Amino acid sequence: MSPSEVWMSVVFYWIPMLVFFYMGADVLLRNPKKSEHILVSLTIFCYFLLFMEEYIRYLLPIEYSPALSAFWFANIGIAIPGLGFHLLAKLMGLDKRLPKPWYPYLFHILLLAIPAGFLSSGKLISAQQFVDTGLWKWPVANEAYYGTLTASLILSLIPIVWLRVVRKRKGRAALNDHYGIFRWLEYGSFLTFLWVVVFGYFRFGEVIPPYSYLYAGLIWCFILRLTMQRYEFLNFPSHRYEKIFQLSPQPILLVSMSGDIKEANPSARRMFDKVNLDSANLALLHGQPLAEKLQERAEIRDLEIVLSNGDSVIDVMINGDYVTVNNEPHMIFLIWDITIKKEYLRKMAFMAYHDPLTGLSNRRHFYERLNLATDECRKNGNELVVLLIDLDDFKLINDYYGHEAGDTMLQHVANLICNFAGESGLAARLGGDEFVLFMPASQGDDFAELANQLEEMSECNRLEYEGEQLSINMSVGLSRYPLDGKTTEELIKFADHSMYQMKHSRKTMLLPSLPG
Repeated sequence: MSPSEVWMSVVFYWIPMLVFFYMGADVLLRNPKKSEHILVSLTIFCYFLLFMEEYIRYLLPIEYSPALSAFWFANIGIAIPGLGFHLLAKLMGLDKRLPKPWYPYLFHILLLAIPAGFLSSGKLISAQQFVDTGLWKWPVANEAYYGTLTASLILSLIPIVWLRVVRKRKGRAALNDHYGIFRWLEYGSFLTFLWVVVFGYFRFGEVIPPYSYLYAGLIWCFILRLTMQRYEFLNFPSHRYEKIFQLSPQPILLVSMSGDIKEANPSARRMFDKVNLDSANLALLHGQPLAEKLQERAEIRDLEIVLSNGDSVIDVMINGDYVTVNNEPHMIFLIWDITIKKEYLRKMAFMAYHDPLTGLSNRRHFYERLNLATDECRKNGNELVVLLIDLDDFKLINDYYGHEAGDTMLQHVANLICNFAGESGLAARLGGDEFVLFMPASQGDDFAELANQLEEMSECNRLEYEGEQLSINMSVGLSRYPLDGKTTEELIKFADHSMYQMKHSRKTMLLPSLPG
């Protein structure tokens, strides 16, 4: 290859291919999961392939031109308008209005021309005759050439008309930023259309490269990318992004793919006021789930996690999106503080299963846990004991000392029986001054001794209230699984009967700490 041929190949093929490669990679890396970015990058890649085909055809003998034109050039050219229609449909929101399979397959119906082209050996969709004209191998301007060119121009008119109709019908107010996007895409489509008309139908003495109308792809891709940058459809960190970032009451973090926090808006700094966000990593916030999703390039939507703010924790919900800053992929996090909401839900869940005064399990929770415990004992052949407790003369304490003293007494008793039940048992308040607990027991245990131990413990741990020692008198009923019952109801009923037998067997009921 002569120096002039090398120079020509660099100017007319290598430079455009490098430009397309850069633009395509830049678009895709900004957000590789977003369909608009994928469609634009695929369009740019198709133009890259067209120039590569022309470069290869430029190097090879002319007898290879028909095959390359039919099976490479023509088929890639068919894919470009389909991708363009799909992109416009996405921008106009047709993906949300059209049912499947109309979306997206309707916009790729042009791809059916590819198998038709193969069946006809490319005669229907590409030029099959070429002539040498100095440095170039030009297609013969016959019916196939002009027919294909005219068909492509008719297709290119569709988005121009489509964009103008939408703009004029809906107006600037309804379309907002999309009005500007549609206007720029309309102008870009029209300028591309004119370029193809001029350089497609007129050959200028065949001294320029063949298929010179392909350079319209540079115009179209440049305007498309410029439109995205201008309206922040593609280039997120622009001037308007900066304003929103700084003024938003929503805490926002910009994080690199390695988890380093690159930027934090004022709201985020207030949320994490005990952390130096200028030199922080997600690990410092205990954001390991976020770091893992970053490594996987996973979608982050309504993710609820707990982050650290120094020695305190914050319940948050996070939404994220991948963006490109300085040609490097990043993730931007929008953070909601849901600590109050989570605390409310935790309290509601606690209240559903616990007594609000003592913090012990309520009747519903106790019965559920006792059912599970008896099932486990049935499987393993173990035994279990249920203790039903009623405070004697509790009404006298309420009447003499007041309800505050009564509540304090109930809380004191709750702590005692909770400690008595231990980690393997469960204590509950059934209501009023009635408590219950269950605990596992081994075969051969003296079950009756458990009731005595509980009474002795209450006697040794009197309640000190306003300088007085208040005795805790209780009646305890006991039942054993499986000896006294095999269901929750049977065990509670037997323990209740046992407790009232104890009450009636006592001849006197004393409350020593009460004045006579």
